[in-house]
Amino acid sequence: MPGTPAERQRAVSLAPTRVDVRLPDGGYEIVIGEGLLGGAARFLAERLPRRRAIVVSDETVARLHAPTLSRGLQAAGIATTLLTVPPGEGSKSFAEVERLVDALEALRVERSEPVLALGGGVVGDLAGFVAAVRRRGSPFVQLPTTLLAQVDSAVGGKTAINTRHGKNLVGAFHQPALVLSDVGTLASLPRREKLAGYAEMVKYGLLGNPAFFAWLERNGRAVLAGDSAALVHAVAQCCRDKAAIVARDEREMGERALLNLGHTFAHALEAEAGFGARLLHGEAVALGCVMAFELSARLGHCPTADVARVLGHFAAVGLPSRPAELGLPDFPPERLLQHMAQDKKVRDGRLTFILVRGIGQAFISRAVEAAEVAALLRSAAAA
Repeated sequence: MPGTPAERQRAVSLAPTRVDVRLPDGGYEIVIGEGLLGGAARFLAERLPRRRAIVVSDETVARLHAPTLSRGLQAAGIATTLLTVPPGEGSKSFAEVERLVDALEALRVERSEPVLALGGGVVGDLAGFVAAVRRRGSPFVQLPTTLLAQVDSAVGGKTAINTRHGKNLVGAFHQPALVLSDVGTLASLPRREKLAGYAEMVKYGLLGNPAFFAWLERNGRAVLAGDSAALVHAVAQCCRDKAAIVARDEREMGERALLNLGHTFAHALEAEAGFGARLLHGEAVALGCVMAFELSARLGHCPTADVARVLGHFAAVGLPSRPAELGLPDFPPERLLQHMAQDKKVRDGRLTFILVRGIGQAFISRAVEAAEVAALLRSAAAA
């Protein structure tokens, strides 16, 4: 078994959990466990027709995890070529798409050869979009190294890049051939990054799985502390919940929009904050989920007790409920509404919101007036 003694120990410490994503045109497998990165060859070998792996990663993740992946692949007779991009949302751009496509063509990467996306949501979105458009579609494999990517962005086949008008406005649905989630990689994350991923995890409980939310109330601290068994259980549950929704609505024609709970607010906040380190995506999702519950309560859909329960859990684990908790200014409601008007879910000029009737009871609404949203935003800024 390749790798250092510590890597070999991690590889055998926890049996992988497998989640099937079943789709009309086939499907793929999500494999979740500890120590999987060093042993990736046994999952990838049959998917690499030329016995070489083209890995796309960001510069930070590449330093941390590419050596482990490469050693394992090379021990199995698979040559590795690493292509890196700068870390951060700025890499989800047309410029980086062009650079990666040029690099893949220079390497004479065939259409049947998958690209391996090693990293978080930015790398997965970017590499997946490149795979979707290059040579009219080629396979790719997700090797997510952040909690947010493992529970959300690496699963479901959404790929995208950003424009100056907003986040993820240019993209394609392109399912991965495999998702290999090594929870051991999460140990390298700063706590702030773990919390950002945890917010997406909580989202699954809030939108349709109240039993899972209750489990997180009891076990969330163990998840954030890096307990392997708790992590594998939680990541697998999120993947099962998302896979079930994606199987019923792969291209977001209806039910899949529920996965955007909190995201209409979140994307507006991110845009106003400049899509950078001031506000991480998961932090914005936490703020957005709170706002979605508060808006639902204001409209008479959701009990205030459930709002308090959500606020209590976020506070207990250290997630924010107001921008001020992150040192951000009170963003003008009018500017946030302008950003929301660019949301992909806008229909006939009307905003679409994911509201709730309580924890685990999300629904889609196109009947929310902008004045109600503005009033909520002003109230949140004053809190």
